[in-house]
Amino acid sequence: MSAAAVEHPCDGEPERPKWQERQEPESLLESANRLSEQLPGHRVEIIGGVITVAPSPDGAHANALTTLMVPFLAAGLHSGESKVLQAVGVWLPSGPCDYAIPDLAVVDADFDEHPNDNNCYDPGAFRLVLEVTSGNYQNDLRNKVTAYAAAKIAVYVVLDRRHGRVHVLTEPLPGGYDNHEVYAPGHKVTLPDSIGAQVTLDVAALVTAGRPRPKAEPKAEPPPETSPETSRG
Repeated sequence: MSAAAVEHPCDGEPERPKWQERQEPESLLESANRLSEQLPGHRVEIIGGVITVAPSPDGAHANALTTLMVPFLAAGLHSGESKVLQAVGVWLPSGPCDYAIPDLAVVDADFDEHPNDNNCYDPGAFRLVLEVTSGNYQNDLRNKVTAYAAAKIAVYVVLDRRHGRVHVLTEPLPGGYDNHEVYAPGHKVTLPDSIGAQVTLDVAALVTAGRPRPKAEPKAEPPPETSPETSRG
């Protein structure tokens, strides 16, 4: 995201962003970009006209995302006709400044010929978007459902790490997806051919990959040694 312009300081005054010098209030998009600069590593999005900030993902999130990428790559979707991308922005019609940055996406190979605002791309180039939940699982399973459906993205997949499930949403409508299937460990999910190839996901493998390793119990400290003088009282 672009850096906010600043005025040069005068008479020892600190630098101030230009939006602070203007009479009109800061726009929603400017606020989102400023937060992105102030919170490196966080994911800042605008969904339904509301700025959302997700913290940096943990290692289990990254492990699950890599595990998810493998079947897409094995199916040949990162090729001449399509690409498999992480964290690429999609411009959304659900609000004048709405955009999202899905964890994973399958896009047309010429996606970069369809740029939109704020380093995002037209949703028509997206065949599939995928989210791996962190603490923001409710946003992924509620607000983004409506936003991605409004953008007519044909397939939306969510790995819900909190509840150990995989959600597959298809057939977008103005208010959400007409088809919403939920799969538990033990199931294998074959995604629609509309993404460009046959991809099957092993739910158990994904849930295991996204499960944080339990924290080790702290070791008990040994009792202090007692000197002979102390033991005799």
